[in-house]
Amino acid sequence: MHRSRDLGGLVFLDLRDRAGLVQVSFDPGTAGADTSALAASIGAETVVVIEGTVAERPQAMKNADMATGAIEVRATSLRVVGPAVTPAIPVARGKSAELPAEELRLKHRHLDLRRDDLQRNLVLRHRLMQTTRRFLSDMGFLEIETPILTKPTPEGARDYLVPSRVHPGEFYALPQSPQIYKQLLMVAGYDRYFQIARCFRDEDLRADRQPEFTQIDVEASFVTQEDIVDIAEEMIRALWIEGGSSVPDGRVRRMTYADAMEQYGIDRPDLRYGLQIENVSDVFRGAEFVVTKTALDAGGRVRGIRIPGGAALSRKQVDEIEAVAKSAGAVGLLRLKRVNGVLEGPPAKFLADGAGDGLNLAEGELGLYVAAADHISNPALDRVRQDVASRMNLVPSGVNEFVWVMDFPMFERNPETGALAAVHHPFTAPNPDDLALLESEPWKARALAYDLVLNGTELGGGSIRISDPTVQAKIFGLLGIDDATAQTRFGFLLEGLRAGAPPHGGIAFGFDRIAMLLAGATSLRDVIAFPKTTAARALFEGAPSIVPPNDLKDLHIKLES
Repeated sequence: MHRSRDLGGLVFLDLRDRAGLVQVSFDPGTAGADTSALAASIGAETVVVIEGTVAERPQAMKNADMATGAIEVRATSLRVVGPAVTPAIPVARGKSAELPAEELRLKHRHLDLRRDDLQRNLVLRHRLMQTTRRFLSDMGFLEIETPILTKPTPEGARDYLVPSRVHPGEFYALPQSPQIYKQLLMVAGYDRYFQIARCFRDEDLRADRQPEFTQIDVEASFVTQEDIVDIAEEMIRALWIEGGSSVPDGRVRRMTYADAMEQYGIDRPDLRYGLQIENVSDVFRGAEFVVTKTALDAGGRVRGIRIPGGAALSRKQVDEIEAVAKSAGAVGLLRLKRVNGVLEGPPAKFLADGAGDGLNLAEGELGLYVAAADHISNPALDRVRQDVASRMNLVPSGVNEFVWVMDFPMFERNPETGALAAVHHPFTAPNPDDLALLESEPWKARALAYDLVLNGTELGGGSIRISDPTVQAKIFGLLGIDDATAQTRFGFLLEGLRAGAPPHGGIAFGFDRIAMLLAGATSLRDVIAFPKTTAARALFEGAPSIVPPNDLKDLHIKLES
């Protein structure tokens, strides 16, 4: 029972199920006095079964705001099958009413899930899941499940560990992804695999991340990078059409990793607006301005963005933008603007006559620059760019700008120690053109890796995998993983590769994120039935929780304070 109205003998109930609302009327002359009295006494959210006749409402009583507003059910009987206490949070709300706090809604998720917007989201999620299955099945892919209890392997985040009762002191891990298993399925000759896979990562607290999540996992044999990209584009197009959203015609735009970092400071750029990053180091080279001179002498650069109309921003507003840059690691922002043809700002007086023309600042434009090494300026300018676009309403609504980011580096190098780490994972194949670099300058080698990005959000990513065990051993060595450690951690994959592996590759998409974007939701929690908080707690179930000592003893675990 969604809502009730008692008009002095004539009682109206709005009944709700998954399909929506319908008005039921109780007239003592038709339903009987006792049934009408019972209808008048029913509280919100009580579960009832009614019988009656579907009839057209009188013209004056039709409700255009209700999908079933032209009809009503004129009840002849009523039975209460699920009496309800007063709900802890309201389910029926006026259009202008604010939602209760999210923490309260998550604590009473069984009631929150009755809201029509969440029900629409989960219905859409179902449709997207079925579309994925149909599309990949029609493409000849087999849906194969892989283990949930598996071997701990380092894949970037911490594993969730599961103690074994029957093997004291030993642990399973919950999979961060089915990466190794899907490669082994290719080795085993299954040719085309997919799975809507549950994945688990014990990450530090991060906004809008879930410790358990769902991904569309795809792998195929005898494929190139182009084959995977083609399949992925077709699948995304099918999902976006199912979600009622627009998809650009033709091929998705492509951009190299190097260009993305140079122009946008991030490997998942939002292309719905301009504000590209520009390198203006040459303008400041030779200038006796201590900030830029120090950075340039240390091998850094001066880079920034030009903001049309930005000269009109107040000092307070620019200070707020600078705070964003500082939060991302920059020491500060250099500010220059052109007003009445004159270049203004603290660095201007250090520039030789005419040197400032190299900034290309038009009348009324503001330039904001960071003088530092790229690993500092990139994240700072990315954050500045996003803040400025939002602040100045430069982000168009209803626009989908997809882009493939390609040619990722194989490794990232620690700027202090020089140690190498895999940008994607240790099983990503190097670009054949860069194999020689693995011997001399491995940090310059490119990977056969690719990410699909939409409006600054990574939808998914993948790579062609290493199928040659000799190359795999070389990559492990560059990552500081010796033969013994490699055998301990990845022995079952290495054994598979030595048995003869076809060239293979794949991609994985964040299914929760896709559902969120297509539902127009603002949080992953709005498209997951029973989500966790950002602190990885399940408020409805009360998990994680303390386990009785005897249960721990059975698992051979002893807690230390």
